[in-house]
Amino acid sequence: MIGQARDMPLFAFEGVSPTVHPDAWIAPTATLVGDVRVEADASIWYNAVLRADLGPIIVRAGANVQDGSVLHGGDDPATEVGAGATIGHLCVVHGCVIGPESVVGNGATIQDGARIGARCLVGAGATVPPNKIVEDGTLVLGDVTATPRGPLTGSAAWWVRTNPETYRILARRHRAGVEPAR
Repeated sequence: MIGQARDMPLFAFEGVSPTVHPDAWIAPTATLVGDVRVEADASIWYNAVLRADLGPIIVRAGANVQDGSVLHGGDDPATEVGAGATIGHLCVVHGCVIGPESVVGNGATIQDGARIGARCLVGAGATVPPNKIVEDGTLVLGDVTATPRGPLTGSAAWWVRTNPETYRILARRHRAGVEPAR
């Protein structure tokens, strides 16, 4: 680890510890697990959780992840928050890329494989679906209202079927492989 770990809740996962630049700031109630990389002048605010057990999370220079947001790593692409970008309060950022100087508004959800370009604004409460590409300088607004669509099939049925065992296995890995980072 670069810099002091004093008062930072950093956890190694399966031998991989978060890396925090000495000029970054991590709130004492934020949690970083595994292959999380936080660059200079970035900040991770209170009760944010960055869990990089399935793939890396990179928070580029000057970016900020605000209170209560959850970032979870995926392996393709790595979850990345671009230089100078803002992840607002209570966001979910999952296996996706946020471009430089973009703002993800409070309560927004960015799903797996999405790519938000540079200097975009994702409005509060918006949901960006999997694999959506948002071009540079775009305003993204809207939410998803839950609507029944019929019986589960395909990948949706697969997720429902495999998720319980996936998390049982992942919990065992955490039980055996998480320790305070040094």
